Amino acid sequence: MPHAASRLFPSQHAGLYASLSMMAFLWGGTFVAGRLVSSELPPLVAAMARFGLAALLLLWLVKKEEGGLPRLTWPQVGLMALLGLSGVCLYNLFFFAALAEMPASRTALFVAFNPIAVALIGTLTAQRLLPIDQTAGICVALLGAVIVISGGDMAGFLTDVRAGFGRGELFMLAAVGSWVGYTLLGHKALGSISPLATTTWAALFGFVFLALGLLISGPTQPLQLPTLNCTLAILFLAIGGTVVPFVWFYRGVRVLGPERTAVFTNLVPVFGVGLGAALLREPLETSMLAGGALVIVGVFLTNRK
Repeated sequence: MPHAASRLFPSQHAGLYASLSMMAFLWGGTFVAGRLVSSELPPLVAAMARFGLAALLLLWLVKKEEGGLPRLTWPQVGLMALLGLSGVCLYNLFFFAALAEMPASRTALFVAFNPIAVALIGTLTAQRLLPIDQTAGICVALLGAVIVISGGDMAGFLTDVRAGFGRGELFMLAAVGSWVGYTLLGHKALGSISPLATTTWAALFGFVFLALGLLISGPTQPLQLPTLNCTLAILFLAIGGTVVPFVWFYRGVRVLGPERTAVFTNLVPVFGVGLGAALLREPLETSMLAGGALVIVGVFLTNRK
């Protein structure tokens, strides 16, 4: 009889599951870095800095690993442009705009809705139902993420979010919608192009859209040289928050599918709170341990064999 762990996480995907968990860890750090950058730079400029640097690194990486970018057919050009518009341009504009309006913890709550949004939209567009265990896993992971973010007081936290629903919350709802489009469109694109090449093309198109937006709108405030902390945060966002996890994310979408990959993003707020406890000496509460355990159970349920 195969070992129980092998039924939950097939051994041939062990490395991928580890990468997706590390992806969530890196994305957990982007909220702190994004909050810092958004305090000094306008959203459009911050997103351009992040993906301009990321695109250069991705070009170097795809040249080294795959000999360069593949040539695209016209349908693929349109698909890559949509990926750049949804997952790079619009998502990051909404993300940085939201961080300028509300705390990082509240922003993380909306990120926790990404997996269930991907599952719902994917189910509607494909006209199929997810297996019961995958649906249950997504819901359990969402519940755990809300417990972590709320500190155990879910009713009070959700009431506070509802009472204080404003521009930042609207921006994050738009960001969730943009990421759903990026995930589902990416699943289609990965049928013929590698995850690394897809990520690179999306970053390039997204950077072009961001540059056009800045050219059309012009700077909304006088630009100043970023501080050292802001510069380091941009470097982290470009490398640790984009190049590495975006490639891992699309590898997961190609192998596991969009729903099973997206559920790993429920680990993002868990890691975010954990980093706060480890680096900022914030209290480690029972609710974090209980919520984190539920997230892990949800990820197992969604991805078990």
